[in-house]
Amino acid sequence: MVALDGPSGTGKTTVARKLAAALGAGYLDTGAMYRVVTLAVLREGIDPDDSVAVAAFAGHVEVGVGTDPARPRARLGGEDVGEQIRAERVNGAVSAVSAVPAVRELLVTGQREIIASVLRSVGGIVVDGRDIGTVVAPDAPLKVYLTASAEVRAARRSAQDSAAGRTLTAEQALASVDRRDTLDSTRKTSPMRPAEDAVVFDTTELTIDQVIVALSELASQRGLLGDEYAGASR
Repeated sequence: MVALDGPSGTGKTTVARKLAAALGAGYLDTGAMYRVVTLAVLREGIDPDDSVAVAAFAGHVEVGVGTDPARPRARLGGEDVGEQIRAERVNGAVSAVSAVPAVRELLVTGQREIIASVLRSVGGIVVDGRDIGTVVAPDAPLKVYLTASAEVRAARRSAQDSAAGRTLTAEQALASVDRRDTLDSTRKTSPMRPAEDAVVFDTTELTIDQVIVALSELASQRGLLGDEYAGASR
């Protein structure tokens, strides 16, 4: 298992998917699970800052995520909401919803069940989020915390939104990144931070492919790769 944490704009999700595919492992985007709950909260007309109402409602939300890195689907009930959970209104509310202890407890339990299931069936999994190495899977044999400069992360976020047809200026992207980082790193429950034994990896000047190669080497050094792939990575 590889636990991949860090703020948005570090390339974390893309890296996690590509790494999982390269290793023949499953993939879990825990952030998508919080986004599904957030979308449900917004659709219900609940104020995301009303922690009591959010906590009472969260248990009724049916969250589904795919674990195939080639098709990481997100579902609300039976509906595919992969695009909707990336909308700006969800971006603006997800930190408040994910800070609610009852929401985190509920989803962490689900995440651990998914991880255990994939490890049994596939043999390996790459999990990305903001508290994987510290809370969800503190015993993961490889924990990586990706970082990058705020300006680079904002530029990546803006480019990602533009590619998806969402308009966000560089200034708006930077403000959004800064706001969410502050909220997620200062929340009382499971704040975003590197695990004590995590490898902190700066992606500011690196391409996705360079990051994949470096993380594959780390996985090989930890004995997490089969002989065939380990040999190929060298």
